[in-house]
Amino acid sequence: MPKSFRGTKETVDRPSSEIKIKINGCWHNFEPERDITPSMTLSYLLREKLGYTGLKVSCDEGACGACTVIMDGKPVLSCMILAVEANGHEIITIEGLEKDDPVVEAFAEQCEPGYGTALQCGICTPGFVMSTKALLNENPLPTMAEVKDALSGHICRCGCYAGVAQAVMHASEKIANKGEDS
Repeated sequence: MPKSFRGTKETVDRPSSEIKIKINGCWHNFEPERDITPSMTLSYLLREKLGYTGLKVSCDEGACGACTVIMDGKPVLSCMILAVEANGHEIITIEGLEKDDPVVEAFAEQCEPGYGTALQCGICTPGFVMSTKALLNENPLPTMAEVKDALSGHICRCGCYAGVAQAVMHASEKIANKGEDS
């Protein structure tokens, strides 16, 4: 804990009692116990308290990937993170992506014969999209093996895995093409 000294009397700096989280580009301030309880998950805060309902909670046990958000550039399972742990961090939900984001477009457009669609019922889609966004931010030209590895923690009950993988590859192409056009 940081200490500060004033004259001969020692004082200890106390941690701020306010919790600050940057969500989709805007800082939000929360008061512990009033706004956020110690056991509240990040997914609960985002969905139930703030209304970011694009975030889906399916298993609430960290086993399906539906609740994936991006925290400081990395995909995380929001049902497995306490809201207080997000203090000082940047969170991006699916609502924080632009409507013309190449990943969003690729998932919406995917319906090639032999691969199928990248979305069906929509429960898993936001998690897949957010993991894809994080992957392509770090590795804009992944191999199919890297795509499968990055998405391996996700479950799609409708079985759209081939379509999802194709959507990721198409998103990668879209990003590369945007770079060439610039």
